[in-house]
Amino acid sequence: MKKRRALKDPRGEAALFQRRSLVGFALILLGLLALSGRFFYLQVVRHDEFVTRSENNRVKPKVIPPARGLIYDRNGVLLADNVPAFRLEVVAEQVPDMKAMLAQIGAVVPLDDDDVADFKKRLKQSRRFESVPLKMHLSEDDIARFAINRWRFPGVDVVPYLTRHYPYGELFAHVIGYVGRIDAEDLKRLDPDRYQGTSHVGRSGLERSYEEILHGTPGYELVEVNADGRTQRVLETHPPIPGKNLYLSIDVRIQKAAMGAFDGRAGAAVAIDPRNGRVLAMVSVPSFDPNLFVNGISTTDYKALTSAPDKPLYNRALRGVYPPGSTVKPFLALGGLAYGIRKPEDTVLSTGEFCLPGASRCYRDDKRGGDGVVDMVQAIEKSTNTYFYKLAMDLGIDRLSTWMGRFGFGKQTGIDLDGEENGILPSREWKEEHSRQPWYPGETVIAGIGQGYWAVTPLQLGHALSILAGRGIPRAPKLVMATQDGVDAPKQSVPNPPTGPSLVNDLGHLDVIKQGMEAVVATGTGRKQFIGFPLVVAGKSGTAERYSRSTAAYDTNKSSAYLASRHRAWFEAFTPADDPKIAVVALLEAGAWGAEAAGPIVRSIMEAWLAAEGGVPAAPQSPGDTPVPVRPAQAGGAPVAGNGGVP
Repeated sequence: MKKRRALKDPRGEAALFQRRSLVGFALILLGLLALSGRFFYLQVVRHDEFVTRSENNRVKPKVIPPARGLIYDRNGVLLADNVPAFRLEVVAEQVPDMKAMLAQIGAVVPLDDDDVADFKKRLKQSRRFESVPLKMHLSEDDIARFAINRWRFPGVDVVPYLTRHYPYGELFAHVIGYVGRIDAEDLKRLDPDRYQGTSHVGRSGLERSYEEILHGTPGYELVEVNADGRTQRVLETHPPIPGKNLYLSIDVRIQKAAMGAFDGRAGAAVAIDPRNGRVLAMVSVPSFDPNLFVNGISTTDYKALTSAPDKPLYNRALRGVYPPGSTVKPFLALGGLAYGIRKPEDTVLSTGEFCLPGASRCYRDDKRGGDGVVDMVQAIEKSTNTYFYKLAMDLGIDRLSTWMGRFGFGKQTGIDLDGEENGILPSREWKEEHSRQPWYPGETVIAGIGQGYWAVTPLQLGHALSILAGRGIPRAPKLVMATQDGVDAPKQSVPNPPTGPSLVNDLGHLDVIKQGMEAVVATGTGRKQFIGFPLVVAGKSGTAERYSRSTAAYDTNKSSAYLASRHRAWFEAFTPADDPKIAVVALLEAGAWGAEAAGPIVRSIMEAWLAAEGGVPAAPQSPGDTPVPVRPAQAGGAPVAGNGGVP
């Protein structure tokens, strides 16, 4: 029996289709409504937010670091420059795999361990969208290799920048100092907004002490980028404000002469204009090349500098402390006059030794048998220890330390450099603080000739000498004499007013001291060093013992090598004696005698200064030639050099 076929129901099927169509249309309508609502929400309600986000994806701010201020000498000779260079930079948010990138890029641009370590430190301290330097100062080969492989390293690019360069290298290393790459510790103390995009900061010298002035203020530009983050065009630029330029009071010609006069021997020299406290030269020998530090010194180079026996990184002018020896005698004599315990004509009998009552051991002169009867001028001229032993005892340690402290001994001079040492000014208080021991009379005796606890820096002694030469008016030594907002802007003078009234109440006292110091150069210990020099020079030598004597016996070994191993050699001088314009101090860490070893250094500096001032120094004479003319001594003292044609 055949199955019966169901009859079609067209009306029911039509109704079913209609219902399904309505449901489908309703769903589509609901979807369109939801889509329209979402579109309205995104395009209208959150329009401002997404426009900003879209603009941020298209437009990126880019920091423009400021150009560091330049440094010049007093005559406009460039001492610290900015030169163009290229570095490799990385934007972390554009690098998919930082570890893989660092491993791969090393095969294209050579990286050492220091580069990677510094980069990782900086990366931790930076925001992901900021560009972080990976390798500084790329060579042309580095740039070429990276350009070929650039497509392999998204987020990495070669960026131009200005790097510091010191044209005179070692000559100004201890004065100007150097800049170095900013590290993690620097980021903790530096203003993050002001140092955005900056990779270097002052590390030493003037670069450090004048960092605020030299750095400048960063600017920025808005750039349009593509999907890969590559710059397409610059939309807006706000230029940075460069750092101020510095003009130093130092003269390159005098600085060169000072450095050359040492001939590689360890020591330091300082030249100051006593009229205003401006530093004309300051050298520390040996020195180093500051350019090594700018973009990261290699481990090998750094070890070579730090392990060198002559310590080239050590700023002897600013931080080296040495016994001053006889260089303090003019100051001590002035103190005797100021306190009224000495008159210029008062005499002392020098027999070769000075004995304290009841003491078993005496203090001796350098000259066997002594110098006989000497007054103040003669004592300075001949550097008679006995005279100053007795003067120190009559002053007493309290008045001695108080008086010498007025000239800046035992404290920082206030020079515009960081890291200056205080030195040591002998006093009861200092000894009590450092050894818990009382002060003994014998310590006062040796303090009178610059031995014992004394310790001064060459800068301190130069500062004191400039006060003496400048009629007793104290001024802090200064290196920066002017600043400038740009190469076309006028210079702004940096004032250096006196720090107090004159330390000398009676200028006649100064005349006596100058007379004694002129005699040192004319007929005393420095008589051979300034023969033929066209100006009158007032000076004083100092030969400071490095080791205490074990006996009272005189040295029988007079060889220069032996004596140099035992002595620090000093010479201090100013000229013209009647109207001083330059005061110079030179120290040799190893020198047989002060005048013989350090005197020629002072003369070389003065000759360079005279040439720089437009004078023509006379040709040096041999020791047998006629010496500088002399004029009668004052107050019964020895003859003193005449003015020799002072202009």
